[in-house]
Amino acid sequence: MLYEDLAGRLTGVQERIAAAVARGGHEQRVTLIAVTKTHGPDAVRAAWSAGVRDVGENRVQEALPKMQAVLEPVHWHLIGHLQRNKVKAVDHFTLLHSVDSRRLAEAVHEHGMDRGRPVPALLQVNVSGETSKGGFTSAEVEPLGEWLCGRSGITVQGVMTMAPLDAAETVLRGVFAGARAARDVLRGLGHPAAELSMGMSGDYEVAVEEGATMVRLGTILFGARGT
Repeated sequence: MLYEDLAGRLTGVQERIAAAVARGGHEQRVTLIAVTKTHGPDAVRAAWSAGVRDVGENRVQEALPKMQAVLEPVHWHLIGHLQRNKVKAVDHFTLLHSVDSRRLAEAVHEHGMDRGRPVPALLQVNVSGETSKGGFTSAEVEPLGEWLCGRSGITVQGVMTMAPLDAAETVLRGVFAGARAARDVLRGLGHPAAELSMGMSGDYEVAVEEGATMVRLGTILFGARGT
């Protein structure tokens, strides 16, 4: 795929997102996050030119040089694992999607207190229980949310999850509905948890039907990784 074709692909994706919102009945607004990992700054510029305003990166060490090379004022999202010794890097991102342990949550909170401004973040919830994926179990969400109520250096804006690859639709719906339930638990505890970051190139329409407010799309926009 060439970046010159991006605008057309984006239009098709946006139309499918709108249709999925209508089918799902949640009436949510969906933010499309273009995932540019393994792609260079040209991919970010192409996304911006096509109308995308939010870009996702998995690794701090790949994202920071790319940020320096891109002049367009995109909103950068960190969607991959963040090491605690790199927590200061959150200053470069609009939103951290991947708070996946209490130790990281504490480090993020402490950094937010040090800088005098809370860090906007999502809790990564491993609804499927896959050992290959990080994050909190569904059962851990309520006690974690209560614990986070006393940590004003981090603002819990919602939940992120990943579904198993190539799973049946019934499995996908179960995972995404579980993430929505986790988000609702956090809201019930008083967190401003409006966001549901879920859905990638292979399953984003089902995710949107189940209430996703953010979808993370790479391959469907830019082609296979590194191509």
